[in-house]
Amino acid sequence: MSEHSVQLNTMPVFENVEIGIGTWAWGDRIFWGYGSGYGDQDLKEVFEFCCQRGFTFFDTAEVYGQGRSERLLGKFMQETNFSVRIATKFMPFPWRLSKNSLRRALQGSLKRLERSKVELYQIHWPFPPVRIETWMEALAEAVQDGLAEAVGVSNYDRAQTQRAFESLSRLGVRLASNQVEYHLLNRKVEKDGLLRQCQELGVRLIAYSPLAQGALTGKYSPQSPMRGFRERRYNRRLLERIQPLIQKMRQIGQDHGGKTPSQVAINWVICKGALPIPGIKNVRQAEDNLGATGWRLTDEEVAMLDELSDRVTTA
Repeated sequence: MSEHSVQLNTMPVFENVEIGIGTWAWGDRIFWGYGSGYGDQDLKEVFEFCCQRGFTFFDTAEVYGQGRSERLLGKFMQETNFSVRIATKFMPFPWRLSKNSLRRALQGSLKRLERSKVELYQIHWPFPPVRIETWMEALAEAVQDGLAEAVGVSNYDRAQTQRAFESLSRLGVRLASNQVEYHLLNRKVEKDGLLRQCQELGVRLIAYSPLAQGALTGKYSPQSPMRGFRERRYNRRLLERIQPLIQKMRQIGQDHGGKTPSQVAINWVICKGALPIPGIKNVRQAEDNLGATGWRLTDEEVAMLDELSDRVTTA
């Protein structure tokens, strides 16, 4: 086990990566309102801003903006000379029933990205009816054929992660990552042992929505709630309940030279040993989110946030 851990944790795709850039909102009109408040020029500025500062790990998926997220990344890469690492995902729709469907989907992603390979290719969800082992065989073939440098899964629970890990191991390929929702308002992977399991196996846990879709930024309150789809999950009642946590994050941030609640929330994820990939739509958000790196919360501060998190999420 320890041998796997050492080798897996030094996989090139994650080398020197403290934070990644999530691109779910890039091209997504329905959930994030792409085209209303931000557009292609904003996203190109985000891409260049992040790359200029050495943050070059971008996570996307074939379904983000119905492929537009990948196309935008491909366009931005072609228009600049930055060397970036791309992670994208295969959606196992129920009509995709064979290994060949994964290969075709990967080739489609590569075409949109204008690349010959990606650094990380992931299974987006553990949807039936196809067995996990079948998809792992397809991922292994993608690595062996040079279409992906590393492979991972997303939204897999402990049992599914173990199956994926063992299946790939039998094929001589390592499971690089499991991408799951993880933040101060959703610590399921911490409580059910998935985070520890990934660390023991040497699988990098990638944390999506580390800001709880904005609820942890301090921008929203019962008086200034979220709108649209996000309001259903993070409603006024929840925003009221988490205010003590937000205030503690502000206080801790001040103790670290004026860090924002967003920076504290993302740093908490880093301190837990996960790789956060906050969504970024404009340079202001990029500057804020990337400021979560280069420093660390103390153990006492992490414990304090844990305790407040437990109070507000179980109340």
